[in-house]
Amino acid sequence: MSFIASKLIEIFLLPSNLIAILGVIGLAAAVFGRRKLSRRCLIASALLLAICGWSPLGMAALMALQNRFPKPVIDGPLTGIVLLGGAVDTHVSVDRQTLAMNEAGERLTEAVDLSRRYPDARIFLSGGSNHIISHNQTTESQVARDILVMLGVPAQRIETEERSRTTCENAIESKAAIQPKPGELWLLVTSASHMPRAMACFRAVGFSVAAYPVDYRTRGKAELWRPTGTAAAGLSAADLAAHEWLGLLTYWSSAKTTELFPKP
Repeated sequence: MSFIASKLIEIFLLPSNLIAILGVIGLAAAVFGRRKLSRRCLIASALLLAICGWSPLGMAALMALQNRFPKPVIDGPLTGIVLLGGAVDTHVSVDRQTLAMNEAGERLTEAVDLSRRYPDARIFLSGGSNHIISHNQTTESQVARDILVMLGVPAQRIETEERSRTTCENAIESKAAIQPKPGELWLLVTSASHMPRAMACFRAVGFSVAAYPVDYRTRGKAELWRPTGTAAAGLSAADLAAHEWLGLLTYWSSAKTTELFPKP
């Protein structure tokens, strides 16, 4: 499946979008006298909103992803850190002439902390331009590099690749650029919910890395037994969880990875 096709299909499968699409179809069907279709679509839209918006389902699906890989105990010298893209907003950075992080910005702050704790470790940024429509060719690695430098990481320590647009491409391009050697210890830094898919991709290309999850969005088991505070919070968790579970399934079913839900 092509990059553009996968992005377009995902748009229709995310819970928040699916709820809106069903609602619009239901209203349109009512206008054209298709009452049975209208009723079914509107009921489905309302049920999905209640389930994904207020129930703990989204949080539970997200928690399963985030709890899969614990942070490792680093024993021995650290060769380097692979930081995956997804923590910056290249559109805002270009249009506003600033360096903009998004809600996954903890990936960058954790990378800064690791760079200080392990001053001899290499720092490698993986992330190209993944825009479908925009002509903005600024890459995520470019913006992330500038942010790390602004936060005190020496520019000469930072290496980048700017070709990848997907997680599988992150793994392929990172291995090609780094050319890891046996016995080296590399940390893979990405959001905890993204870590299972990222580890599946890096294992598939034969790049041995240790998972270093950051950017947690759930607190713990208490969230499994109570409704979300707002529908927006529930839908946000459901969308993020759906994005990752769909990614895991798509990569595995297309033989890009060999593990559906990799273990530590």
